[in-house]
Amino acid sequence: MSSAPTVEIAVPKTGRKITVPTGLFINNQFVPSVDSTETIECINPATEDVIASVVAGSAADIDRAVAAARAAFTTTWGKHATGWERARLLHRLADLVERDAQELAELETLNNGKPVRIARDFDIGDSVACLRYYAGWADKIAGQSLEVDNQTKIAFTRHDPIGVCGQIIPWNYPINMWSWKVAPALAVGCTIVMKPSELTPLTALKLSELIVEAGFPPGVVNTVPSLGAVGGAALSAHLDVDKVAFTGSTVTGRKIMEAAAKSNLKKVSLELGGKSPHIVFESADLEQAANWACLGILYNTGQDCTAGSRLFVQESIYDKFMAALISKAKALVVADGFDEKASGGPVVSKVQYDKIFKYISLGKEQGATILTGGEKRQGKGFFVDPTIFANVTPEMKIFQDEIFGPVLSVTKFKTEEEAVALANNTTYGLGAGLHSNDANQCMRVANELEAGTVWVNQYNILYNNVPFGGKKQSGIGRELGSYALDEYTSVKAVQWNFGEKLDFPF
Repeated sequence: MSSAPTVEIAVPKTGRKITVPTGLFINNQFVPSVDSTETIECINPATEDVIASVVAGSAADIDRAVAAARAAFTTTWGKHATGWERARLLHRLADLVERDAQELAELETLNNGKPVRIARDFDIGDSVACLRYYAGWADKIAGQSLEVDNQTKIAFTRHDPIGVCGQIIPWNYPINMWSWKVAPALAVGCTIVMKPSELTPLTALKLSELIVEAGFPPGVVNTVPSLGAVGGAALSAHLDVDKVAFTGSTVTGRKIMEAAAKSNLKKVSLELGGKSPHIVFESADLEQAANWACLGILYNTGQDCTAGSRLFVQESIYDKFMAALISKAKALVVADGFDEKASGGPVVSKVQYDKIFKYISLGKEQGATILTGGEKRQGKGFFVDPTIFANVTPEMKIFQDEIFGPVLSVTKFKTEEEAVALANNTTYGLGAGLHSNDANQCMRVANELEAGTVWVNQYNILYNNVPFGGKKQSGIGRELGSYALDEYTSVKAVQWNFGEKLDFPF
């Protein structure tokens, strides 16, 4: 089979030249599409220039990748590779990602826009840790021994790898979400067909090279860049895919769940949208609360499903807190990701940029007050400055809808009960945060908030050993921690009779 071409991408700010494969990664080879002549153009959101074009895979390409994953699962991986061997390869992969961190970060910045420093030190640093964390789990997948009748029978459970997994990842954390999906699946023995976002496929293709270098058998990990309506739909409805894991919008999550149900009722885990509440009580350390509130909405330029986009501030400290918040937000540097001073880059695409400014216009029209930001810059690049709205009420669209940008809606409250009611007034339930130095209040409110993660006196901090996921329309299932292993395994009960004799008819 012929191989697909590679492209050399020049990084203007560093002089580095990065070679990236442009084909589909199937059976440890980069190959052209079976039948698609379409390509995906990768855009630099800071300059609006085309970086490279990659193959847009078809449904037939998904079929080919699934067949490769199935063959590997039944021969060289699955139950045929020991936990020790899976751990060794995951550790090797982590070493390679760490070795190439600077190059991967620069490629991520070109395609996604986020600052190189943040891509390297946070996204990639956390991805390396994630791979190592699950490498540690690979030889520790344990079942239970269950007493039935000690004289005649025993039962035990096995946690078997579920099989071939379709994994669909978003554009806001392309490398980080890759590691969150790949690491637990490989640790338990699953094989993978990965569909990166059509906006940011470059680092997934580059990471696929490291899969080969690490020594994984062909077919264990396959990468098919494609449009969501093509590749994502084909994976979700595929009769030989055993599980689909998706991170993205609630609208798309519904389509995936429907397709999974209508096909082979495959297992589904969904990490979806959010409109997360962030509460500041009067007893809080206001300076620290302002820092965390800024991080909550401005990290990754607000392109974060847990973004603390609805801020509730107690009336008694409102003026003092807001002065600190606005000052800190204005100090954040949003610039080209190759600028060392940048803490935020452009948003990922023109579509996202236009969506954000549509909501900013709606906020103004519906009576909210802009305290900072909200104006378009001159020149190229999809840059959105930190934007803070005050006087926001629950019927406003900026209160209700996920904007996925650096846009904060601020609402006053008087009592704890009012704050909790406002916080829970959403169809989402991914993250929530609160700031208080009253320990009893922290426990009460954390207990009442309807979210998969509640942060107390901090925000948006995740650890690889702590589970992450949502409730309500923010999804089902969990990523990270030991809980993620359950998403990629099926429990088999073995009941062994060694002493009972059956009389028949009975």
